[in-house]
Amino acid sequence: MTDFTMQKDADGVAIITWDVPGKSMNVLSRDAFATVEALLDDALSDDAVKGIVITSGKKDFAGGMDLNVLATIRDQAGDDPARALFDFTMEGHRILRKLERAGADPKTNKGGKPVACAIPGLAAGIGTEIALACHHRVMAEGKGRIGLPEIMVGLFPGGGGTTRYSRMVGAMAAAPVLLEGKMLDPARAKSAGLIDAVVPANDLMQAAKDWVLNAGPADIVKPWDQKGWKMPGGAPYHPAGFMTFVGASAMVNGQTQGVFPAARALLSAIYEGALVPFDTALKIEARWFTSVLMDPTSTAMIRSLFINKQALEKGANRPDAPDQSVRRLGVLGAGMMGAGIAYVAANAGIDVVLLDQDQDAADRGRAHSESLLDKGIQRKKVTPEKKAQVMGRITATTDYEALKGCDLIVEAVFEDIGVKAQVTKAVDAVTDADCIFATNTSTLPIGELAKASKDAGNFIGIHFFSPVDKMLLVEIIKGEATGDRAVAKALDFVRQIRKTPIVVNDARFFYANRCIIPYINEGVRMVKEGVEPALIENAAKLLGFPLGPLQLVDETSIDLGVKIAKATRAGMGDAYPDAEVDEVLFWLADQGRLGRKAGAGFYTYDDKGKRGLLWDGLEGQYPVAGDQPDLTRVQHRLMMAQVLEAVRAFEQGVLEDIREGDVGAVLGWGFAPWSGGPFGWLDMIGPARAVAICETLEREYGARFAAPDLLRRIADDGTIFYGRFGGGAAARAA
Repeated sequence: MTDFTMQKDADGVAIITWDVPGKSMNVLSRDAFATVEALLDDALSDDAVKGIVITSGKKDFAGGMDLNVLATIRDQAGDDPARALFDFTMEGHRILRKLERAGADPKTNKGGKPVACAIPGLAAGIGTEIALACHHRVMAEGKGRIGLPEIMVGLFPGGGGTTRYSRMVGAMAAAPVLLEGKMLDPARAKSAGLIDAVVPANDLMQAAKDWVLNAGPADIVKPWDQKGWKMPGGAPYHPAGFMTFVGASAMVNGQTQGVFPAARALLSAIYEGALVPFDTALKIEARWFTSVLMDPTSTAMIRSLFINKQALEKGANRPDAPDQSVRRLGVLGAGMMGAGIAYVAANAGIDVVLLDQDQDAADRGRAHSESLLDKGIQRKKVTPEKKAQVMGRITATTDYEALKGCDLIVEAVFEDIGVKAQVTKAVDAVTDADCIFATNTSTLPIGELAKASKDAGNFIGIHFFSPVDKMLLVEIIKGEATGDRAVAKALDFVRQIRKTPIVVNDARFFYANRCIIPYINEGVRMVKEGVEPALIENAAKLLGFPLGPLQLVDETSIDLGVKIAKATRAGMGDAYPDAEVDEVLFWLADQGRLGRKAGAGFYTYDDKGKRGLLWDGLEGQYPVAGDQPDLTRVQHRLMMAQVLEAVRAFEQGVLEDIREGDVGAVLGWGFAPWSGGPFGWLDMIGPARAVAICETLEREYGARFAAPDLLRRIADDGTIFYGRFGGGAAARAA
């Protein structure tokens, strides 16, 4: 079987169907385009064929290019990978250009055959680019989405999508689709010019055929192939177009801080392409696309945000156990975290018992789901019927007896070992012996909490990030006694609620918080030293972090930082290293400046909670020094504070797979996405360079920046982390 097949019907329409064998979603392979060209040549040369419809044999149209193909081309190209990638891209352009011209005479634009694309559901990436090369695009009503999301994995649309779409609607109108990677529902896609018509799903193929059979000569010549065509909104040399590109450049640099090369390359491809004929513009697009593919940031982002993320979601580190899909979930604690967990589970089709000690609190927790669903209805992303189904799955109660029949319990009560032990025992009294119990703690040791359970083998940590409905990462924590079935249950549950799991072993702060806390602490420590707070914050943002360390502690709340500091100091005793940090946080807490929730922290906030400027009162207590460090030194401190903890976590066996370390960092706290994560960044700069940075920082700021032994060994060997551990090998293999 081939990925593309063709049938010619009695009406004279050749229907090319994309249906990749053995896959639930169509993705474009390296060889499939040759098949498309052969079918296209057949249809164009057959006088009985009046036109062509391209569609899918699956419920969706296409998920894009198989990004492993691009990696394979680069790896197998020998000494000139850029040439291989460029040639591959241009071959795709040639075939899509043949589709677009559809046999028309190059001089007269006559003689072509109409080509329509019938899109049954989702269309992304190269799937959308194929559709854009067609003369008419019709999409089925419903839940389908269409767009060009390549920017989200460090690329941009390089299969002609950048050039075609920007010429269709103009650079400014194209920005949300190209520069933000937005996927649009059928109605919005029609308004945006991505598609031409929306019809009921049952009418999709007939609508496409009807258009083909009734299309006139003017319908099958793209605007840029007609004489006198001008770019919508103005070309760069036009006054209006010039201002558009000035604004777009400012927007791109403002959003990316200059650390995401794909966005700059995309804008350059549009700008330069608008100055030349269409076919030359495609060549420019291919050159910029190749440039991005050759950039190490592209490699890192594709690896973490696509290849590794997919591998983890498919169970790369799942124990060999039978299916553990959750049928009935119990959630203990109806606060924001518990309510969020109940919502994502019910939204995924799981029946949920939401339990709190007070019925009003339980009802408020259930109402959180209703509020989220109502917002979805307002945005036309949720139907009233869907809301009724989801709400019907959530039972709010105070009765532990309601937990009978639950096969997974997630406890999200107050962060206190005694309180958690109490509810653990209460649950054990009513649930079956094979029920898995998970605690949502972010700091308390799993092994200690498991002591209250009747079966520590069925006890595990499942750490969600807030807000639960938006954050993609879930951290699963194995206690020393946690069994394989509990791990499998947690992983299968995370898969059900469509989030990305990482699995780590029990240790102080686990993995994510272990790395986040030093980032915050380093920022606060610099305030104490007299470093300008704005320098600290902007140094972080110029690295691509969504929040600087001071803003982050405001968002998570300063009093929480104080609580964690006190608990950590009590646990570590004389080894506790962060007294300087505590001084600043404790002082702010004493001033009542507890962060965003209090309307006052490192930043100021208005009466509606909107963040303003850094608080000028901070300088009265911690004066800004006359001599300030350079930007690179501040950035090295902020990066290494996190990266070295990631390496230590891997070295100590808390983290068993660097893929989980990178994916967890990017999805969990927004670690410099362009780098692909802490291990990706170390490989990018080179372990030897990393050790040199550590040595400088250690001399100036102390032992917290000492290079771990594992990092030194890799640097001495001249290898990299992904060369050594990229397949999931543990650190003990080093």
